[in-house]
Amino acid sequence: MKRIVDLEKMRRLRKEKMSLEEMAKQIGFKSPNGYYYIESGKTKVTADKLAEVADILGVEIQELFMEIK
Repeated sequence: MKRIVDLEKMRRLRKEKMSLEEMAKQIGFKSPNGYYYIESGKTKVTADKLAEVADILGVEIQELFMEIK
């Protein structure tokens, strides 16, 4: 099994707590586009950013992964 970041879950959890703009601001992006590109899969998320996202969303980083065959 391979583990990948579950972008849909990341998006869903973020929407429950805040807007795209607010998340982008909390992570340090100057515009929402930077974070949007991560959620949409256009940009790979770094381990550091993923840890920040998990912290902001109040979840363990493992919760942001899914297993694929």
